[in-house]
Amino acid sequence: MQKTNYSRITYQLNNLFFGFLSDTWRAKSISVISVLTGYFLFANFLTKFISEGKNELIMVPIIIVFIEIIIRIKPSSNSGFYYLWSVVDKLRIGAVYAVILEAFKLGS
Repeated sequence: MQKTNYSRITYQLNNLFFGFLSDTWRAKSISVISVLTGYFLFANFLTKFISEGKNELIMVPIIIVFIEIIIRIKPSSNSGFYYLWSVVDKLRIGAVYAVILEAFKLGS
């Protein structure tokens, strides 16, 4: 097949949206476990701080800064640190999902 601009764009979009299907079972399972663990830990963390009602003004900026640091320090994909960063990023995704779900439960 000839490499046209259209075929390159479709290949890149396919890799972007469905690239996770080409991973190994180990990588897929670690990703799912990381997302669910991030959700579980952060949902419990939020429930504890909502019930106590203390230090919200301090904890929210710390959480936001921590999430931004995780996003900003993305290493190159051939680095040995990349695999660990990927797991931490999946934990972050689970945590953000927990925050969104908790906001919907509270109705705000």
